[in-house]
Amino acid sequence: MEGLIRQQLEARERRILAPYAAFSGDSRGRAQAETEDSLRTCFQRDRDRIVHCKAFRRLKRKTQVFLAPQGDHYRTRLTHTLEVTQIARTVSRALGLNEDLTEAIGLGHDLGHTPFGHAGEAVLNEVYAPGFFHFEQSLRVVDILESRHSGPGLNLTWEVRDGILHHSRGKAVLQGAQAAGPNTLEGAVMSVCDAVAYINHDIDDAIRAEVITLRDLPQDALEALGKTSSERIDAMVHGIVEGSGAGKIGIRREVLEPMNALRDYLYAEVYPHPAIDREIQKAKGMLRELYHHLIASPSPEILQGRQEDSIERRTVDFVAGMTDEYALELYRRLRLPTSMRS
Repeated sequence: MEGLIRQQLEARERRILAPYAAFSGDSRGRAQAETEDSLRTCFQRDRDRIVHCKAFRRLKRKTQVFLAPQGDHYRTRLTHTLEVTQIARTVSRALGLNEDLTEAIGLGHDLGHTPFGHAGEAVLNEVYAPGFFHFEQSLRVVDILESRHSGPGLNLTWEVRDGILHHSRGKAVLQGAQAAGPNTLEGAVMSVCDAVAYINHDIDDAIRAEVITLRDLPQDALEALGKTSSERIDAMVHGIVEGSGAGKIGIRREVLEPMNALRDYLYAEVYPHPAIDREIQKAKGMLRELYHHLIASPSPEILQGRQEDSIERRTVDFVAGMTDEYALELYRRLRLPTSMRS
């Protein structure tokens, strides 16, 4: 009986999903062939592997926007991931797409993010000559750095890996630009919903931190989308569902324009705000020093890392995997005299 459950799930997908959805039974497979699970489809299995990996657990102590905030209600990289995934599942369900694939991509898309958010990404991109981008690192995490009993990597399906690698292309949809995006509609949904999530929760956190007030936001955008996060998310989700069709993900213009107005406001007024930027510059300086110190005096974790990689590559992997707290503690341990540590 167990062996039939996965087959029944695959058959149900074919009955209820849109013809342009990604069917688990048609997956392009894994780099290393495996026996199929008897209870779960391949995308459900990928979701579970991501949730149980160490990199996923570390997201709870990685910055979203606000560094070391005072309070328990600010978003972390983990809560961002969960919000993105929930929104993307709603859109996928409404469009008849594969929710399991969407969920797996959403849960895995930021596994390669650095401590201190995009500040850490900018530093590693600066100091590491080949360059560093969190979406590439996320793929490296699931392909190489995480491990299972059978060897390195989580051995995820091609579709999930593709969605993780291309998840940052959602801004092309917002900006009306042509760009190579995910090769599945589920991946495209997740990339657009990534923007829906961060636009709204970054506004929410900025208001909580008293960096801005609701009155500071573009009022025309609020009139169009709503005064609260839930109203705006609902409007954006409807805008995506109503603006998509015929195998293409889009956003109704009446929603896209105010959505872009809010996004532009965040980039112009919130992210570079002196109160935020001051802490970001501190974090950048600390991570820059950490990287150069570890290159000169590699830690045991780096020396014991993948021997086929250079010290620089191993150091980047080590730093990128740190939580904010671990980076701060390591910096204190390496840079401050014992008597100065609290």
